[in-house]
Amino acid sequence: MGKKKRIIENEQSNLVKSVKDLFRQNPKSSFNYKQVAGRLGIVDRSGKDLLRNIIGQLFMSEELIMGKRGKYQINIQSPEFTRELKTKVVGTVDMKQTGKAYVIPEDHSEDIFISATNTSHALHGDKVVVFLFPKRKGHKLEGQIIEIIRRSKRQFVGTLEISKNFAFLRPDSTSMPIDLFIPLSKINGAKNRQKVVAIITDWPEQSANPFGEVKAILGKPGEDQVEMQSILAEIDFPLAFSKKAEQEAAAFQSDISSEEVQRRRDFRKVFTITIDPEDAKDFDDAISLRAMETGHWEVGVHIADVSWYVKPGSVIDQEARERGTSVYMVGRTIPMLPERLSNGLCSLKEGENRLCFSAVFEMDEEGRIYQEWIGKTVINSNRRFSYEEVQRIIEGEGHEYREEIMILNKIAGKLRAERFRKGSFNFETQEVRFRLDKTGRPLEIFLREMKDSNKLIEDFMLLANRKVAEWVGNKKDDRNCKTFVYRVHDTPNPEKLENFTQFLGRLGYKIKVSSKKTLAASFNRLFNDIKGTGTETMIETIAIRTMAKAYYSTNNIGHYGLAFQNYTHFTSPIRRYPDLMVHRILYKYLQHEPSVNKDEYEVLCEHASEMERRAVEAERMSVKYKQAEFMSDKIGQEYDALVSGVSKWGIFAEITGTKCEGMIRLRDLVDDFYFLDEENYQIIGQRYGNRFKLGDKLRIRVKRIDLSRKQMDYDLVS
Repeated sequence: MGKKKRIIENEQSNLVKSVKDLFRQNPKSSFNYKQVAGRLGIVDRSGKDLLRNIIGQLFMSEELIMGKRGKYQINIQSPEFTRELKTKVVGTVDMKQTGKAYVIPEDHSEDIFISATNTSHALHGDKVVVFLFPKRKGHKLEGQIIEIIRRSKRQFVGTLEISKNFAFLRPDSTSMPIDLFIPLSKINGAKNRQKVVAIITDWPEQSANPFGEVKAILGKPGEDQVEMQSILAEIDFPLAFSKKAEQEAAAFQSDISSEEVQRRRDFRKVFTITIDPEDAKDFDDAISLRAMETGHWEVGVHIADVSWYVKPGSVIDQEARERGTSVYMVGRTIPMLPERLSNGLCSLKEGENRLCFSAVFEMDEEGRIYQEWIGKTVINSNRRFSYEEVQRIIEGEGHEYREEIMILNKIAGKLRAERFRKGSFNFETQEVRFRLDKTGRPLEIFLREMKDSNKLIEDFMLLANRKVAEWVGNKKDDRNCKTFVYRVHDTPNPEKLENFTQFLGRLGYKIKVSSKKTLAASFNRLFNDIKGTGTETMIETIAIRTMAKAYYSTNNIGHYGLAFQNYTHFTSPIRRYPDLMVHRILYKYLQHEPSVNKDEYEVLCEHASEMERRAVEAERMSVKYKQAEFMSDKIGQEYDALVSGVSKWGIFAEITGTKCEGMIRLRDLVDDFYFLDEENYQIIGQRYGNRFKLGDKLRIRVKRIDLSRKQMDYDLVS
């Protein structure tokens, strides 16, 4: 009898735990005992009677409260609940196409899984409060969103679908999993199947869809201008400058007065060049080289003096601050400054006098620095080079400036080697580039790698950025108490780093994490080992996600990825507002003026970081769209590809040479029933044991292209 009694008590105890877990994991939902029985799979009468008694006991102990229509829900004020439920966590929503989401905590702790039923009308990018459920062994951390602190956006872009009595907006973004319901009275002249911008006007608690209103009509889907504007509207980026800003820009004089030249250090007769992409229109940095009597070299990094033209409080300044950055989309640039400045007066064009803010160094050919100077200059570029031209010279092609370029390249190489020796990470990703026709349609996709010509410029820009930040932030100097704008990069989250290490181990790679320096060396060896392999893209992508994101701040925590204690952005004021802020602050301090207001500049830093994130997203979306557009007339064609990722929905395959990534859906693999082995990043056939893992070579056939969602579906050939 005693044994049977213990068995019954254990069953009751397990049922009590199951009931509590159900209510805890749905703190905003209410259930009657029949609904609880259905959720727990209880069908027999005796089980239901026991369940009713348990719910009654939990109600009497105030662990449950009575909701509407006799339903019960968890009492979140009860000591039992607050004891077992962790503290509220604040974070940002990363919404998936399926409606489920992850919340990324502000404290960089473990991401929190949110089921589609627990998102509580939160959307991608929203800042929210999450209640954490008690963590189950072997399961991901889960929770429910209970409060939306701040909406990331209310404006959405998509295709309008009009029926007899109402309309819906089908959003372009895959991170917006639901349609907007739009009354016919709110479509504001838009027609069926047009691409439009709509805003959310209301979202009743019991409604599955938000209510919206059309605010702008973009045009016919598929047209290049419409699609690029759609991407900009999706990130809430201004589509044009105001008339006042254009008028301010037009009023600037093109001539530089002799008085202004006399106030500056004159480099107009010093060998000076710019090196930029072939299709670049704005040139905001130049490099000069001059032999010194000491046997050393004077190397000047000259940056367009945008601050001389754009004054605080001007309309141009207000609109540049709002934009935060230029956006570089496929085939077009959306500039931070009006074209009169960005492509004209501030652009360091060949053979034209230009005002600059410069960092000048006395160096030897080993990259050692003996003297440095920072100040205002005037230059005249001898030659505008493209990266391709300089690369050919480095590789042996003759040119009248070959000697100067080779000296600069040698010094840059020494700076680079020293940086890596001190623990800088060597992330080298391939850039997807397009050749377009006159209408913007892609004719060809090719990959561009960082070569020595790109690195030459990068290393001197890094030097200037570091030295400017050191001049202000050097702790041995009394200037360190002054506010400045830094580009900072935090250490990686230990848990993410551990997960990445385990992931690499399953692929047969190892990294050492004992110190920052050994970690950087391990990373750099890893990138070299995987170069050209099928796992290269996936490993580099996960490695970048493992690292913290760089951002702008007045709080100098250093730059982990570059291994710099002091670092800023000084070298691109035409296209980045933080660089313009740095120029203004730096000039004040060179004039021995007092510190600027820290709180004011921290707000500006936060905004600039957010606009940078949006710009990167827009650039990524434009690449995805052009890749899908390039593949849209290739339905049925076959290509070699590599497995670039796996999920429970299918296999991600990336076409060799173009990086056009599409999905082979598991439901289309009819030879077996396949399942995801998440721990080992592979798909396995249950019957025959066929495996698809990262880096495997495939032969695929293009099946379907969804241009509006920028998605590609493939079939497996072999």
